[in-house]
Amino acid sequence: MDGGRGTGDTGDTDGIRAGARGAVFAPVERRARVDTVVRRIGDAIELGLLADGEQLPGESELAGRLGVSTVTLREALMALRQQGLVTTRRGRGGGSFVSRPRPPAEDRLLGRLRDWSSTELRDLGDHWAALSGTAARLAADRTEPHDLSRLRLTAEELADAGDAAACGRVYGRFHVELAAAARSARLTRAQIALQTEVGALLCLVLGDGAYREEVADRHRAVVRAVQDGAPEPARTLAERCVEESAGRLAALRLTL
Repeated sequence: MDGGRGTGDTGDTDGIRAGARGAVFAPVERRARVDTVVRRIGDAIELGLLADGEQLPGESELAGRLGVSTVTLREALMALRQQGLVTTRRGRGGGSFVSRPRPPAEDRLLGRLRDWSSTELRDLGDHWAALSGTAARLAADRTEPHDLSRLRLTAEELADAGDAAACGRVYGRFHVELAAAARSARLTRAQIALQTEVGALLCLVLGDGAYREEVADRHRAVVRAVQDGAPEPARTLAERCVEESAGRLAALRLTL
């Protein structure tokens, strides 16, 4: 095993070290900052990286962490309130709090899946496999075993998730946290964006308890390969996991 594994660049940001949640509050791009903040926080809420009822940092702190002005942040919070993703309480103990929306009904999800062509689903699977495979390979090179506790926990949560919607969130969060374990803010943000695009659709295939357990086993295998510092096996296992899920969505699409 490479003796440099886990050393990383000493210039790594605190956000990368903090994992997937850190990427949520990393500085945003300069252009279209209000929209970027809305999308960043909204995606994290949809994915479950920010828990229902969780209090967001205060306006000054949050604006500083995102690298935006308080005026920009307030506009973004207003947009999130209008979308029903954030509520604001005034007075003592007040602040901005996460309000996770209800998952779409199955018929709406099927309608959303129907909007995807077979070619688009194949392209989605390719993109997803590339992201997760690269993340797993880098994580195996860069992350020490004791830094994988969050990833291990998420891998175990899938089998115990109470319903298909919860399974979809946990599944997506695993792949986001895998990217965070790779110590790459860009990979983590790309995975968050992808999971908010596909995550809800996974509810349609994760209702099968046997398949859910199969996915949980695949996630555990990825964690073991990362823990063992085996980059290529980790990459292959992560790619196969998402290719199987994308394939199931494509097969379901053909029945609609």
